[in-house]
Amino acid sequence: MDTIKWQAELLADMHDVSSTGEAFLRVERAAHALGFDTCAYGMRLPLPLSRPRTTIFSSYPTAWQARYQEANYLAIDPTVAHGRHTTVPLVWDDCVFADTRALWEEAQKAGLRVGWCQSCFGADGVGSMLTLARSGQPISASELESNERKMRTLVSVSHVIFSRMLGANASAVQAEKLTRRETEVLRWTADGLTSGDIAGILHLSVDTVNFHMKNAVRKLNAPNKTGAVVRAAMMGLLYA
Repeated sequence: MDTIKWQAELLADMHDVSSTGEAFLRVERAAHALGFDTCAYGMRLPLPLSRPRTTIFSSYPTAWQARYQEANYLAIDPTVAHGRHTTVPLVWDDCVFADTRALWEEAQKAGLRVGWCQSCFGADGVGSMLTLARSGQPISASELESNERKMRTLVSVSHVIFSRMLGANASAVQAEKLTRRETEVLRWTADGLTSGDIAGILHLSVDTVNFHMKNAVRKLNAPNKTGAVVRAAMMGLLYA
């Protein structure tokens, strides 16, 4: 399916969710459409400072979830450690788990042999991570080329939805009003155009397009331009 069409359908599908359980079921459905068997999503709120609240949703095998908790693998999971510090996507492999062989071997026995994950951080201090996993075919370069933009969009949409439902994203509702140019730049970006493409269409310099995008990201309290596009779309700001 065309990436832009897929993104539009994902946004439409997630727009009317009324509970976190329903939201995760739709994330899981999107993960299946991308070729993954299971997924896990975690959100960490910045408060209270002494013990930040973490909420986790998972479709991993029940036995593995119990074992993961029993062994306190969260404390040593290298994918979680990676996600706490960067939004760079991570593809699972032997090198990632080089220092946690027992965790890796048990995960593979549970059917979690192939995985991809990415974190998202809001300006309000809320962090989250989505992991997509399966038991079979390794993730190829061609698969990443075809689907990673969709996967990244699913990360951003999930962050917006769960932030709103878990009471962590009130600031987004109070976002400053976007200018006409900022809205135009976001709308063209949503259609997959680069800053250079948009500059040509709007008869602006690339620096000016990037300036408008930077302002939109700030006003929407988004972590990056993908997050800004998703938040603007979820708030109905791109259709005015």
